[in-house]
Amino acid sequence: MSALFQSFQLKDVSLRNRIAVPPMCQYQAVDGLVNDWHHVHYAGLGRGGAGLVIVEATAVSPEGRITPACAGIWSDAHAAALAPIAAAIKAGGAVPGIQIAHAGRKASANRPWEGDDHIPEGDPRGWETISPSALAFGAQLPKVPRAMTLDDIARVRQDFAEAARRARDAGFEWLELHFAHGYLGQTFFSPHSNQRQDQYGGTAENRNRFLLETLEAVRAVWPEHLPLTARFGVIEYDGQDEQTVADAIVLARHFKNAGLDLLSVSAGFTIPGTQIPWKTPGFLAPVAERVRNETGLPVSSAWGMDDPALAERLIASHQLDLVQIGKGHLANPHWSYATARALHQDNAAALLPPSYRYWLQRY
Repeated sequence: MSALFQSFQLKDVSLRNRIAVPPMCQYQAVDGLVNDWHHVHYAGLGRGGAGLVIVEATAVSPEGRITPACAGIWSDAHAAALAPIAAAIKAGGAVPGIQIAHAGRKASANRPWEGDDHIPEGDPRGWETISPSALAFGAQLPKVPRAMTLDDIARVRQDFAEAARRARDAGFEWLELHFAHGYLGQTFFSPHSNQRQDQYGGTAENRNRFLLETLEAVRAVWPEHLPLTARFGVIEYDGQDEQTVADAIVLARHFKNAGLDLLSVSAGFTIPGTQIPWKTPGFLAPVAERVRNETGLPVSSAWGMDDPALAERLIASHQLDLVQIGKGHLANPHWSYATARALHQDNAAALLPPSYRYWLQRY
């Protein structure tokens, strides 16, 4: 059997293989509520053969949405709408996961295909954004956020804990905290966006504080037997990478001590104009391997891993514990099945439901 199609155990959860569908925003929700689009989308991914399907960035509060069309989990009604999705993913054979998030200063934006920029001031669709410091991201996101007060920090931390409780009650079995991509958690970590002078800014220890406190608040309500994970930008590609990665590894060790079970290694996206090597397949895998080796945490990563041979090699060489395949699953929800066939797995059709499996095996 290929390494990619070996099972993976984390806490009491067993994945049927090492393939995960990462969170991919659909921008189709109404007032944060998921709908038929999401039901069809996630049910299809759940039965496509992957071991894990993680529902898109789901805002812990209305202000935490990237756009007005983002999914949310800030009320019990939102959680109730998500529960059938968790059930459909599980019925398809995958483990249902969800990513909870706060967009920080990148919030109040238009959908990507409608500009991917901040909603103009005065437009009733927009709202005030918040961040550790009153510093805009820049480029197409020029809105200056309000610097968070200590009360804001405590409120958002509690929002994450309440969102985790709702995700638990909705039937999700894998939780991911979104601390990457220039959103709120990442902006506390990065000196590019955090210029506070209190206990949440300045030194690396202080800049780590919000992320660790939020993790600990979530850990208190999320079941111990289920995986608690985070997506975190450990590198910026801004010319200061060695220091950023070193600081990120220190934080990852703290994450592990605080109860984190796996780290999804990504880039920071905290400032525009960085030199990300998009054309290098699997470019984050060596960075993830370093995190894995220096922290002892299992790791996953995404971006440019859609080639079956590459995905297999990254798992077989122990660079990654899971590969996250995003665009590949958008192009083909049965990417995992197609990859099993490409890697000559005898039981490839077993990844699919009987309604598909019977005919694919028979003819």
